[in-house]
Amino acid sequence: MELSIVMPCRDERETLEVCVSKARRYLDAAAIDGEIVVVDNGSTDGSGALARRLGVRVVDVPEPGYGAALMGGILAARGTFVVMGDADDSYDFSALEPFVAALRGGADLVMGDRFAGGIDEGAMPPLHRYVGNPALSFLGRLFFHNDIRDFHCGLRAFRRQAIVDLDLQSPGMEFASEMVVKATLGGLTIAQVPTRLHRDGRSRPPHLRAWRDGWRHLRFLLLYSPRWLFFYPGLAMLVVGVGFGSVLTFTDVTVGPATLSIGTLAVCAGLVLIGYQSLWFALLSKAFASREGLLPDDRRVEQFRRRFPLELGLALSAVAVVAGVAGLVWAAAGWDFRRLDPIRSMRLILPSVTVLVLGLQTALCSLLLSILGLPSARPTAETANEQRRDDVA
Repeated sequence: MELSIVMPCRDERETLEVCVSKARRYLDAAAIDGEIVVVDNGSTDGSGALARRLGVRVVDVPEPGYGAALMGGILAARGTFVVMGDADDSYDFSALEPFVAALRGGADLVMGDRFAGGIDEGAMPPLHRYVGNPALSFLGRLFFHNDIRDFHCGLRAFRRQAIVDLDLQSPGMEFASEMVVKATLGGLTIAQVPTRLHRDGRSRPPHLRAWRDGWRHLRFLLLYSPRWLFFYPGLAMLVVGVGFGSVLTFTDVTVGPATLSIGTLAVCAGLVLIGYQSLWFALLSKAFASREGLLPDDRRVEQFRRRFPLELGLALSAVAVVAGVAGLVWAAAGWDFRRLDPIRSMRLILPSVTVLVLGLQTALCSLLLSILGLPSARPTAETANEQRRDDVA
């Protein structure tokens, strides 16, 4: 079988029949050996029974969520290729030829582009059309270095096995982002074709919740990009903290009418600590995500592990702790409690405490990185998907 058309469905009785009719029309006109799979995701309006009367395959996925429904349908699909699209008549299932042609031409994932194909009046709320989708798509391109113009188009097609091998996990709306992100990171060939978004035929409100689901997409993009969540902000804080702090350790700095002194030095010390910890978080989150199969292995993490083993981390930590303690002892030895100069004293105490804490952070994070390098008992993606297939069956 060449093609499976998968429609996630939760209370879509009003529009399901016309979607199935258009999908059948395409399969017949294109003379494709294919099937239509309706995924009943807990419908209460009789959508599942209607789909069975229409003679299409029905897969029941009781776990709620857009992603859960789609993954259940994808695992149950029998075609080499899969087209997925909402069963609300917002996409034209009789116009799938550009998607199938791109798959036959070698693409692993074919994204619909609603901004290139056109959006009917009232088909997409202005907030989504002019703010939400463009902003999230821009962040997706920036974070993951692809050229996808419409990250959240609901009509897309793919080589079934290629997507199954990505081991997608998101049960909710962020499933759409996860597919694109993991396909990009996995080096899959991604194509884009224009598609038109029509006004859906439902009388009830859509399941989509703008702010909730927008945040879930944004959160997913950030969590899957430790560089932008941790590394770049941490590096900026570290550079600012070290730069200004190095000067303020020795002298005040006058900027216009203001004089920067030990108060600013304390702020710089905080920036250094937070920035340094953020850099470690970027590394540790990458290592954890690779270990759990959430992200592909990163050779830079492995190179860091080889060049910075636990023993080296502990040795550097010991040096920093000794240097910090020595600085504190030196500061205490020079105290004259009758004429104590707090500014002079804090210029030594603050850097000493900062170095001491950096040393302890290095030791703890080196230990955690070493723990993450231990063998994992996590099931492989193939084993997990076999279990999912059994659950769907």
